[in-house]
Amino acid sequence: MSASGIEGSDRSIETVVFSEARIAARVRELARDISRTYAPDDRLLVVGLLKGSFIFMADLVREITVPHQIDFLVASSYGSGTVTTGEVRLLYDSAIDLTGRAVLLVEDIVDSGTTLAWLCPELESRGPRSVEVCTLLHKRRETQNPEPRWVGFDAPNAFLVGYGLDHAEDFRHLPYVASLKSPA
Repeated sequence: MSASGIEGSDRSIETVVFSEARIAARVRELARDISRTYAPDDRLLVVGLLKGSFIFMADLVREITVPHQIDFLVASSYGSGTVTTGEVRLLYDSAIDLTGRAVLLVEDIVDSGTTLAWLCPELESRGPRSVEVCTLLHKRRETQNPEPRWVGFDAPNAFLVGYGLDHAEDFRHLPYVASLKSPA
């Protein structure tokens, strides 16, 4: 499926990788699995990593059937580039006490694994009952740790945008996930 003619930044869309309908169906499946995993007394806290996860998380939490609360973190290892800097910076932290809570961290994409490798131990040090990860996309690189418990789709080795994912703040609004053309 092609989406030629959609422009943003210095690149344009090459191919739609995951359609809007396919994403919606997979989000419902993930929410069912998550809802079966947690009990009402688990005090589930769904924590989204902004900005990329916001659309995925909004759709996901509306489908989760067990009681839960919502919060956000902002962590960055990319800046405005397309390759991780290797250094994670926590730009906005949650003020919610995690002690004894089941924490579900929601990511847009696990690429290098740098952010999760830094963030999961940081959250675990705050005394939650558990920390699990749900990601929309996973690139399945060998060095990734920790491994997300729930994965929407295995992602191709391309720079992906749409459904919350961006390139220099462009493309987040697209209702599908697409790959970018390389700059000319």
